[in-house]
This record gives sequence, structure tokens and C-alpha cells, in this order.
Amino acid sequence: MRRERHRTRRGRRWKPNGLLIVTTFVAVIGATTLTYSSAASWVSSLNQSQVVKGYQLSVEHTEPSAAEQLAAADRYNESLASGVELEANTRKPIGAGTATGTVPSYASLLSTPTGIMSRIQIPKIGVDLPVYHGTSDATLLRGAGHLEGTSLPVGGKGTLSVITGHRGLAEATMFTDLDRIQPGDTFTVTTFGRVLTYRVFDTRVVEPSDTASLHPQQDRDLVTLITCTPLGINSHRILVTGERVRPTPDADLKAAEAPPVTVAFPWWLVFYVTGLALIGLYLWWGGRVRAADRRQPERRRGLATAAR
Repeated sequence: MRRERHRTRRGRRWKPNGLLIVTTFVAVIGATTLTYSSAASWVSSLNQSQVVKGYQLSVEHTEPSAAEQLAAADRYNESLASGVELEANTRKPIGAGTATGTVPSYASLLSTPTGIMSRIQIPKIGVDLPVYHGTSDATLLRGAGHLEGTSLPVGGKGTLSVITGHRGLAEATMFTDLDRIQPGDTFTVTTFGRVLTYRVFDTRVVEPSDTASLHPQQDRDLVTLITCTPLGINSHRILVTGERVRPTPDADLKAAEAPPVTVAFPWWLVFYVTGLALIGLYLWWGGRVRAADRRQPERRRGLATAAR
């Protein structure tokens, strides 16, 4: 009797076979792969919101003061022969502007301990990004970048500022949805407390074999946003140009003063945990069923012995 009970207890042990383990492992890898992009983008958005908060605080206590830095940026723009060249078969624009006279270096202007010069908000596509000096690959992985050689993003007649951003990164959204922007949409650039809203009047895609030039226009205050397209290929370039709205709408002033909107609820985490729970249930049940199957031969042998 004891031996039979012992066998029964042993027969109920959970023992998944090799195929079940491999299937479970593949399922876990699949669930992780499916949620990686959403998770990485969520973490990146959270990090960028914290960076923008730090920028807002640093501007209040920066030295030289915000007013002094804005005045220096205005002088720089006045001395800048600005321009942008989009050469054929290249992914990045080139700032063709040069400053004349005695002006501070580009890197020293609009300088903060965080390294951020501005903040760009595009309400239609949910963009709220820090803007850094330059457009190196390392810079564009952290946020948007201001193209050196174009006007600093502080506004003014006869200025053209260019801000670039990546599109289609797995780990961050950045300018991924810039192709949704249409004439009439607006975006806001905030630089050291100066809030500037721009209304889009021109959107275009530049072919890889085309060469395009952008230049300031007299008495117009312009900003152009640039990114690559199509997703995953990045052979063409999207150009979105807006002209400043005067005066800046009150709603945009309030939005610029407010801290970044808290990132959305991480639904990807709910789906991921639920998926793992279902995979775990599958593994447990599959192992349990196999254990029951293994008990059948023992029972048949026991019945045969009793019949004799």
C-alpha cells in the first residue's frame, strides 16, 4: 500500500519535457520582442520629460542670466549670414551660415548645465523634446538638435532656424510622426523663457537625388523641422516649415510654462506581464499533463499484475 501511494505521489510531480521548455522559451522571447519598442519608447519619454524639467529649473538660475543669453543670441543671429544646404544623396542638412564680426562661439550661446538650448512642443503628434546644440548622431539619440549655421531659435525678423530629429528609432519616438503635420498645424519653441509659436505653411519631401536650399526671408521669422523618410530606409527628407504667430497664443504660453506632461500609463507592461502569466500557465499545465500521461503505463501494469 505504501509503495502504491509513493508511486502516486511521484507520478504527480511536474516534469516538462524538452519540447515544452523550448516552446516556452521561444514564447518568452517573442513577447519580449513585441513589447520592446513600446517599453523603450516609454522609458525614453520618461527620461526626456525629466530632462526638460531640469532645463526649466536651470534656466531660472543660469549664469549669465536668461535675459543676457537671449540678448547674445539675438546679436549672433544679426551677424549670421544664415543658410541651409540639402545636398543630393545625403541624410543630414548642412548649415551654410557664418557669423561675422566679434561674437561668442556657437557652443557658448544659450548654454545651460543640462546642455539644452530649447524645448520643442508639437501638440498634434505629442512631441515634447529637448533641443541640443548640433546634430551629431550622439546628440540626436538624446533629443532634437539645432543645426549649427542656422539662426538660433530665439525668433526675430529675417531668421531661419533649423531643428532636426530622428525618425523610426525603436527606442524613442522623436520625429517619427512628423509626416502627419499639415499646413495650419502649430508647434512651439521655448528658449530661455522666450515662447515662440509657429504655424506650418509648407511641408515637402526632398528626393534623395535632389539638392535643396533654405534661406532666411526678409521680415519673416521661420523655423524648419527636418527628419528622414521613409521609415527604415531614410533615403528622403521631410521638411516642415512654419512662420511665427504674433502674439504667442495664451494657451501656448501656459503649456510652455507647465512641466512636461507625465508619460502615458505603461499599458505595454500590463500586456507583457499578462503574456508572461499565460506562458507560465501553459508551461505548468503542459508539464502536469505530461506527468499524467506517464502514470498510465504504471496503472496498466498494476492492473495486469492484479489480474494474474
